[in-house]
Amino acid sequence: MKHYILFFISNILIENFILVKFLGLCPFLGTSNKIETAFGMSFATAFVVLVSSVLLWWVNAFILLPLDLVYLRIIAYMLIISFSVQFLEIILRNTSPILYRLLGIFLPLITTNCAVLAIPLFSLYSNHTFLDTIFYGISASFGFTFVMIVFSCIRERIVLSDVPLPFKGAPIVLITVSLISITFMGFKGLIKF
Repeated sequence: MKHYILFFISNILIENFILVKFLGLCPFLGTSNKIETAFGMSFATAFVVLVSSVLLWWVNAFILLPLDLVYLRIIAYMLIISFSVQFLEIILRNTSPILYRLLGIFLPLITTNCAVLAIPLFSLYSNHTFLDTIFYGISASFGFTFVMIVFSCIRERIVLSDVPLPFKGAPIVLITVSLISITFMGFKGLIKF
């Protein structure tokens, strides 16, 4: 049990995909203007990451490896991720049209989010078991959600702040992301995993 708790903390704080590995920056910067949008994008990304991680582990373990089709791994992964995003889009369109409109173009762009593809690949190259893959997907999604929510709160405060004219807009956002990233990189070495 201690193994999974350390695994969880490591993937949320120490090996965060956005701030330490710099993956998934497009939706991070694009949808973190408001907390509602950030929460919606976090939910959507977490859903796709979890579903695709589980499906990709099964496809790799029971189809690609036994049939010696490992060279088709990326193509199969992209098809499964695309399917997961389309499935999520149908669900959101029918259950939450407001969130569907809020996410706009960023919802289909989850397909090309490098973090969504990287999480199952990192899990695969780390030789995770099925249970480890599930925990890896959940903890990486929590890390993504945590950073999205925190940064959207900070961005809402930045809009209300008196920022010097040369720093308004993208410069202050990038400076803030850099400072948060330095903070998260400071966690490195706290847990040896």
